Amino acid sequence: MASEVLKRVCVRAMTNAETTLIAAVTAGHTYTILNITLCETGSADETFDIYIDPLGGSNDTYLYKAQAIAADATFEHTTRLVMEATDVLYGRTADSANVDVVISYLDQTL
Repeated sequence: MASEVLKRVCVRAMTNAETTLIAAVTAGHTYTILNITLCETGSADETFDIYIDPLGGSNDTYLYKAQAIAADATFEHTTRLVMEATDVLYGRTADSANVDVVISYLDQTL
């Protein structure tokens, strides 16, 4: 039976280590990302990357590369993004940082 469920992911203190924001999409599901919000909480200017790894391989496709975010500022991505089976969404900052991430998405089963 097909379904649509709104979900959210919260990642506290993303840093310069590769961070899984949304783990591999399960077979039979499609995720539609509705919003990604990043908040710099370490009181320092920072840059970040957000990228999708289609099919769980090594073909990173960047949504943002070295995107600036000011100290104590918030950045919002509001364009829809579709993730299909085995896609993984990653993020990281350029330096050791404290950037909180909140993602709202729609989980659709086929």
